Amino acid sequence: MSKSIAKRHQYILNKLQEEGFVNVNELSIELNVSVVTIRKDLKLLESRNLLYRTHGSATPSNPSIAERNIHEKEKVNVDQKQRIAKMAMEYIEPNDIITLASGSTVLELARQILQKQIKPLSVITASLNVGQMLNIDPDIEIHLLGGLIRKSSNSAVGPFAERMMEGFSSHKLFLGVDGIDADFGLSTTSALEASLNQLMIKSAQKIIVLADSSKFGRRGFGKICDTSTVDLVITGKEVPQALRERIGEQGVAVKTV
Repeated sequence: MSKSIAKRHQYILNKLQEEGFVNVNELSIELNVSVVTIRKDLKLLESRNLLYRTHGSATPSNPSIAERNIHEKEKVNVDQKQRIAKMAMEYIEPNDIITLASGSTVLELARQILQKQIKPLSVITASLNVGQMLNIDPDIEIHLLGGLIRKSSNSAVGPFAERMMEGFSSHKLFLGVDGIDADFGLSTTSALEASLNQLMIKSAQKIIVLADSSKFGRRGFGKICDTSTVDLVITGKEVPQALRERIGEQGVAVKTV
């Protein structure tokens, strides 16, 4: 009996490592045991700090996200963010009106915009870092949203920023997120930022999400939208294929680089 339990646990952990998540019902079928047994297995593995249980599934790490400063985020997965931003450049054309949300990957996109001759451009942004960076180029017109400055992201949030955003329309939105989960959707650690992001989505013709592999299977405090709301997710090849497929099943194009 104990050997059977050990084999189940090893199967669960191996699948978790390969796919980035496990589903209770699927494990019940694959291992030919009851859902109750699988839930007991997951509870025991969680007690050993080997996984985190969520509703009907489990993930390798805690899906809840702690807020981090943008300067700290810039140092994480740098190469991956550069690759993502480079691919995102393929979707920007001269004379575009684009919205750049806040976040370290979006900031990397702003750096690459400066290096390319895809101009003139009009840019709507709440990010002080993005606005300051792009403002040095005379062929890029900056529309900087104002309001309460959220210090961790160095960007504007709140009713004033939202009121301004309601007056704009853009061809494309490049959105950074703190979490992307097939069940919960897109999220950030700030409810105020999530609210502003919702208006950015409403005003854009095409929504492109830039998310490195660390954002998958994670959930922030403020939900932005369902995953199916967006048109395209650009991410790194480091994201397990099973996670990418779950997003793709919702009608979202997923491109890896």
